[in-house]
Amino acid sequence: MERREFVAFCAAAAAAAATNAFPADAQPRRYARSRLVDAKGAPLLGSSIPANRNLIFHYPYAATPCFLLNLGRPAAPAVQLKTADEKPYEWHGGVGPARSIVAYSAICAHRLTYPTREISFISYRAEKTTGNRFASVIHCCSEHSQYDPAQGARVVAGPAPQPLAAIVLEHDPASDELYAVGTLGGELFNEFFDKYAFRLQMELGASAHAAVDRDCVVQPLENFCRQQVKC
Repeated sequence: MERREFVAFCAAAAAAAATNAFPADAQPRRYARSRLVDAKGAPLLGSSIPANRNLIFHYPYAATPCFLLNLGRPAAPAVQLKTADEKPYEWHGGVGPARSIVAYSAICAHRLTYPTREISFISYRAEKTTGNRFASVIHCCSEHSQYDPAQGARVVAGPAPQPLAAIVLEHDPASDELYAVGTLGGELFNEFFDKYAFRLQMELGASAHAAVDRDCVVQPLENFCRQQVKC
């Protein structure tokens, strides 16, 4: 959503919360406003993001990976979704010049599979693959959960109990720059840190839990991890 729309949405959510009209997951959770940049530190422009390409960045913590996708077409303007514990929320579509840019947590909602430096079992698939009747989905090969990024990452196949948590983006139409500002939906960060505590400690030390408060470096998934599993 554009910045003005995000502010208006937050104001409405806050007002609703004051009257207990909506559960917590219906509201975006605000984190640091972090600009998306490329590997050289230059601002990532919405008009320059290639369509149907797996891009990855880490937000809102140093250890929590996210997908940034240009779907090549406008995403749905609004989608009603639910978390695993039946809490409803509304996803407000893509941002950017064509409203085609979306971002989601790359932590699978089933077994918390995520892209590591060594390997990724989860990625966006623009085309249909063998044994997969869907195209343009985020596919996790661990148990074949599939999510539709054009519909708020709703589950379209597999055992995942809820959509991927959305990363709320701002797009500045004047500069064409992009910012991550929060999350929406069912976060799994506590479960992620509990399950992978030893691995994250070995890889990142104390910085694994560090909150991102400046720029987020965005890079192609193939540059981040050595091997992508296709299924």
